[in-house]
Amino acid sequence: MAKIVVMGAGLGGMSAAYELRETLGKGHEIILIGQGGKFSFTPSNPWLAVGWRTPDDITLNVADYVGKHGIVFNGDGVAKIDAEHDAVITGSGERIDYDYLLICTGPKLAFDEVPGTGPENGYTQSVCTTPHAEHAWKAYQAFLQNPGPIVIGAVQGASCFGPAYEFVMIVDADLRKRKLRDRVPITFVTSEPYIGHMGLGGVGDSKGLMESEMRQRHIKWIENAKVAEVRDGEMTVVPHDAKGQPLEPQVLPFKFSMLLPAFKGVDAVAAVDGLCNPRGFVIVDKHQRSPKYPKIFSAGVCVAIPPVEPTPVPTGAPKTGFMIESMVTTIVRNIKAELEGRTPDYEGTWNAVCLADMGDTGAAFVALPQIPPRNVTWTKIGKWVHLAKIGFEKYFLYKMRNGTSEPIYEKHILSLLGIERLKDAKRPS
Repeated sequence: MAKIVVMGAGLGGMSAAYELRETLGKGHEIILIGQGGKFSFTPSNPWLAVGWRTPDDITLNVADYVGKHGIVFNGDGVAKIDAEHDAVITGSGERIDYDYLLICTGPKLAFDEVPGTGPENGYTQSVCTTPHAEHAWKAYQAFLQNPGPIVIGAVQGASCFGPAYEFVMIVDADLRKRKLRDRVPITFVTSEPYIGHMGLGGVGDSKGLMESEMRQRHIKWIENAKVAEVRDGEMTVVPHDAKGQPLEPQVLPFKFSMLLPAFKGVDAVAAVDGLCNPRGFVIVDKHQRSPKYPKIFSAGVCVAIPPVEPTPVPTGAPKTGFMIESMVTTIVRNIKAELEGRTPDYEGTWNAVCLADMGDTGAAFVALPQIPPRNVTWTKIGKWVHLAKIGFEKYFLYKMRNGTSEPIYEKHILSLLGIERLKDAKRPS
């Protein structure tokens, strides 16, 4: 019997625990370790931040559901990984040995890298976590009583640009519904070299489509930009030219701001010698396995993926929920193969599929695979994307409550987009 520890109880971790149980059967011990007792459907955080969802709509108590499937849950988090001796030490000091460790922690939010950012010690909001989105909703309600300029975007080094685009469009739609849009100048600030880059080097005609959407909504933008500093009610933004040389700084006033930070690896993971790159992201091979520690696998935002291309201002590569499901399936199949005495040779397909809600419409971005050259590169805008995002939310929460591990993207999203199904994990030919 194998003992498998899954570190992180988010989109990747809970999916991994369920898929391990479903694939391996009841003969193996599965322990899921989260930071606190709640699962949150992170993609819905932009809706929560404008009051379109409540926390209860998008969260659930992990222990109430995973235990029904014979999965042990520990909410103390992991304080240390003893990779040399195949064990983790929880926040309460408990030592848990493992035969396999799956790291699915998500990122550490690097607000400290840009002075004045973040909801705890700064002046900007965030939609990266559900508590942050709750905080943003409170700030947004206060803003509605005395509206003024808004600045939304993503700072240098950010990798997940989709939520920034979602949030600026959702705020625009919400203000129009409230008949307040005419009182609120909105500026979008991004480290991308152009609008619609998405950390992917563009997807189809994403540049033209997103610029058109911004113009139609009267949203100004500053691209190729670094945020130098945020102060109470204003920020200094430094645009750069195509060669990365700084231009004249701009001071942007704001009454409300949401800036996505750069990501790093969480402390317990980043501290393991030889496991991670300099940013603390887990280095994995094509089988999602650590080259140095063969008992450790990793999936999700905590995995090291190089930027798709160099950009004048640093940007990272996004890891979407659909890609995370592919990584998880690859890991589970490889562990199963190894337990059965077979060669664990399944490879993940790092496909980027993003449904970005815009409040009353939406944009779908598909890059298969994520790193060019691609078999498919495709972008469309339409109200159906907004509806698909709602469906994705409901179905994923259904999966987490019922313990099914059926990959959403392969059977449903790609068929909805009219794209031929691709295997979520493959064996080399």
